[in-house]
Amino acid sequence: MTDPELKEILAATRIVAVVGWSPRPDRPSHWIADYLDREAGYRVFRINPRAVGAEGIEVWPDLTSLPEAPDLVDVFRAPPAVPAIVAEAAAAGARVVWLQPGAENDEAAAEARRLGMTAVVGECLYATHRRLAG
Repeated sequence: MTDPELKEILAATRIVAVVGWSPRPDRPSHWIADYLDREAGYRVFRINPRAVGAEGIEVWPDLTSLPEAPDLVDVFRAPPAVPAIVAEAAAAGARVVWLQPGAENDEAAAEARRLGMTAVVGECLYATHRRLAG
């Protein structure tokens, strides 16, 4: 995906759902969600069915339980889990599925595109945002 395309995605995004969010501050899913929320100005939903929120952070069990549709679903899960996340993202009304490094799944990305979503594969959302919009 080209930088202008990525920049357009970032500019059009208002709500991000971070799937695979970790309550551990040292994990990329945690601090990237914090960056997107506190520094980049996005509204961020943290998704993890086994985590509990703390310090004013609400954690949602899945994408379909969100009160509104995310524009972008940022995925921090192993590749075998990604097809189900893509299906859930489509059901939740997401426009973009962003598969972080380590979450790459080309078949799931192709399915996301078939379902009308944009798929970004193997790019770090944090690094891309810092480079293009930060």
